[in-house]
Amino acid sequence: MGAAMNIALIITGLSMGGAESQVVNLADRLAASLHTVLLISMTDNLLVLPRHPSVRVESLGMTKTPSSLRRAYRQARSLLVAFRPDVVHSHMVHANIFARMLRLSVPMPRLICSAHNTNEGSALWALAYRLTDRLAHLTTNVSREAVESSIRRAVAPRHKLIVMFNGIDCAEFRFRPSARIELRAMLDAPQEMHVLLAAGRFCEQKDFPNLLHAFARLCGMREDCVLWIASDGKGQQELEVIARQLGIVERIRFLGYRRDIPELMSAADVFVLSSAWEGFPLVIGEAMACERIVVSTDSGGVREWLGNAGYVVPVRDSRALAIALGEALALDAQARTELGCLARERVASRYSLSAVAARWEEIYRGGSGDGAACMRVRHQNN
Repeated sequence: MGAAMNIALIITGLSMGGAESQVVNLADRLAASLHTVLLISMTDNLLVLPRHPSVRVESLGMTKTPSSLRRAYRQARSLLVAFRPDVVHSHMVHANIFARMLRLSVPMPRLICSAHNTNEGSALWALAYRLTDRLAHLTTNVSREAVESSIRRAVAPRHKLIVMFNGIDCAEFRFRPSARIELRAMLDAPQEMHVLLAAGRFCEQKDFPNLLHAFARLCGMREDCVLWIASDGKGQQELEVIARQLGIVERIRFLGYRRDIPELMSAADVFVLSSAWEGFPLVIGEAMACERIVVSTDSGGVREWLGNAGYVVPVRDSRALAIALGEALALDAQARTELGCLARERVASRYSLSAVAARWEEIYRGGSGDGAACMRVRHQNN
């Protein structure tokens, strides 16, 4: 291990989401490796926080006004000048552009910008990336598909774009038999009932209406299944309206924001992702580490996670999603166990958080980070 570094992490916010969890986990790992870590959130959304006591968290409280932006810029500049970072690592589009603007007035020996999605917004954001690329040393994204999307949108030259997969803490995300028994009793789900679990923000990207329509089809085929949805609650009323219209509201449990996702996954039989687009959805790897059967839309990076350890269907196709869910529930106990073990083994061998954090450290020191969890995308002529 090299000398300790001052590492500043900047993210748009710390609300519920895979990117947010990944950044917090990375902060904890870096702090445990004796680096000094400053985590700056642009907004006051602070639902997900580091556990390591030495990680310093600062919120800029930014809102969507020019005056707020100016104030946040001055505050961030003051924090960074005092912190004297060896590396600044920003995450998500707003923070990436913000960090690049900060580099105009703050010494940054190394600036790494990480995207977490195949779709980061309008062409204006792609243009902003393009115009500020010279201020960043490297731009990363979370899957091969996402990096290729960035190349097509010309957000950065190919030689400055690399894949850095998300990492999973397999010690935290594992199957817990006791949690399965306790949570099912708490949430009124008998052991013989099949439980589907979905988790994520209620937003266009996650396409929960697609899931509800698929679940309605599934309910028409079998009566032994329920759907749990863990989310922050924003937008729940609209989904409840759809569920009532479909006649399935009594078979859905809206759980709100939860901090016990590993336990919830252990209690469920199938994890389902219905997204219209993704980058490299961390929650898929978390479910796999918990040995759950995964059924997902082909929404970006999913096939890289799953390999042959789950089910993938087209996006926005509720019929195909319902059929795949039915097939997953039809597996016998031995097949479910074997597929779950295959899923965990795949995550542990390819996407462990410790290996990913070590590669980030290599990149921070100026290395390429080449390895199983980090790969430069090369041009293919065939």
